[in-house]
Amino acid sequence: MGHSWLTGLFAAALLALLAACASGGDGETIGQPPAANGAANKAGVNQKTKQLVIGLSLDTLLEERWKKDRDLFKAAVEQLGAEVDVEAANGDDVKQIEQAESMISRGVDVLVVVPHDAEVSAAIVAKAHQAGIKVISYDRLIVNADVDLYVSFDNEKVGELQAGAIVAQVPRGNYVLIEGADTDNNAHMFKQGQMNILKPLVDKGDIQIVYDQFTKEWKPSNAFENMKTALKANNNAVNAVMAANDGTAGGAISALAAQHMAGRIPVSGMDAELAAAQRIVEGTQAMTVYKPIRKLAERAAYLAVQMAKGEQVSTDKTVFNKKVDVPAILLEPIAVNKANMDTTIIADGFHSREEVYRQVDQGK
Repeated sequence: MGHSWLTGLFAAALLALLAACASGGDGETIGQPPAANGAANKAGVNQKTKQLVIGLSLDTLLEERWKKDRDLFKAAVEQLGAEVDVEAANGDDVKQIEQAESMISRGVDVLVVVPHDAEVSAAIVAKAHQAGIKVISYDRLIVNADVDLYVSFDNEKVGELQAGAIVAQVPRGNYVLIEGADTDNNAHMFKQGQMNILKPLVDKGDIQIVYDQFTKEWKPSNAFENMKTALKANNNAVNAVMAANDGTAGGAISALAAQHMAGRIPVSGMDAELAAAQRIVEGTQAMTVYKPIRKLAERAAYLAVQMAKGEQVSTDKTVFNKKVDVPAILLEPIAVNKANMDTTIIADGFHSREEVYRQVDQGK
């Protein structure tokens, strides 16, 4: 598109932005929207992206986490003057592919995908590319596909934060690993991060992993059954639980509660769900990993609109997805426990203090 209509002020701002993106830096600053666009800049972006449509293909909307992502992403894209076409498959691979094909046929300019199955979703990338549409893998990496961009958190770091927090409380003893869905590449990255911390202690004999199981579909009910099996197999001789996210943590804690062990055994988590934040301040969950999804959604929205306009997106990181090195933007996750709940999750407005401390305050 021509730029003759741009004001001098906006042209200068745009040149500065492009120079900043081209100059590189760490994975948190490249391809980031400007902190203060100004009225002229905003007007220019809106005019420029008026007809653009960004497709958002979600694995599920049955979890609190993904509803937040959808709403934040949609708001950010619309603020940039584009539209969002949203579909959610609720854990059905065939449905997700059909929904993606439908969005492709409707002519979305860029497709943003949260894959249910990392391998199966490669078909979505192939179909999008056949139609000349670029694909951003959002939060979860699609594997064995020519993905154009991966926008996520440092998921190996997530696992390291989880294990580090639990090891600080239980440096020796029997550990149970309640991992995520085997079909989700992130689950394997979380586990790799956990093992970066745990393996040296296992090798020393300080820690024994007495149960290690993935959780089908990430379902808390399946995590409950896994934890129940782990407790039975070890006659309740369990000292710590590595749960991959807050949903699996909730399932594990329910199984511990049935044995009157909730609150006595530290359990990790991830996603900073409200129920998990409440469990942390109440003492039944040790920690969660907060992934500031507002930053993730807004970054992905900005990059999707950039790509839809045909602009180049620069990154200084890549992640290998079993086929290619995918250009990547990786944000930093944050470990949260009772001590820093107020200064992280609550300070960011992710949850209100009233919501988090409701049971604690009522019990006073």
